[in-house]
Amino acid sequence: MSTQLSRIDGTTGARRHFRYFDYLMAAFVAILLLSNLIGASKLATIEGFTFGAGILFFPLSYVLGDVLTEVYGYANARRCVWMGFAALIFMAVMSYVVVAMPPAAGWDGQAAYESVFGSTWRIVAASVLAFWAGEFVNSFVMAKMKIWTGGSKLWARTIGSTFFGQAVDSLIFYPVAFLGIWSTEQVLTVMVTNWLLKVLWEALLTPVTYAVVGWFKAREGVDVFDEGIDFSPFAKTESV
Repeated sequence: MSTQLSRIDGTTGARRHFRYFDYLMAAFVAILLLSNLIGASKLATIEGFTFGAGILFFPLSYVLGDVLTEVYGYANARRCVWMGFAALIFMAVMSYVVVAMPPAAGWDGQAAYESVFGSTWRIVAASVLAFWAGEFVNSFVMAKMKIWTGGSKLWARTIGSTFFGQAVDSLIFYPVAFLGIWSTEQVLTVMVTNWLLKVLWEALLTPVTYAVVGWFKAREGVDVFDEGIDFSPFAKTESV
């Protein structure tokens, strides 16, 4: 049985209290931090195909970003992006401080610890900037396409927003993080293949996205369209 949803604008959505928004925001930030911490700088090769290992899980943050924008509107998605941005900065500062602390006598894990948590400033800067720019592009395209399509063709909106958002993400992250460390050919190869894989991931996860969006919309009871919203990343949050 279909659920009747009330159409509301983005400003109303930003001011509304939602039942499940906080849970989705927590999941979004957790996946973002873990995918950047564990898989961002490792190259993997399977059957001759080279890719960044983080590709397996990082796109889930984009799926959640699509769900947040689709269900709760751009203004609420913007709050999540800034929360993720702040969390990445804190993770980078914490990693730097902990790695720099002198190890205790008898503890021989410093080298291994540094190899896992001692990312260079380039990787940290690349991760933060790429996430920030890519996620805002993703949410902007998603929200605009929803207005243009009248809320139909969710599959086109999720894939289209990921196409542009991940393109910006990859164009920033790999050159900033690895150009001059990896060969130019490696940077270009991994940048393009990771971008295409992320878009493919989004396409493959379309049935999951439909199910998740439908579940949350049915329970929140509204459908947010971002008419009249200021799409600047720096705009004052409408809920304030």
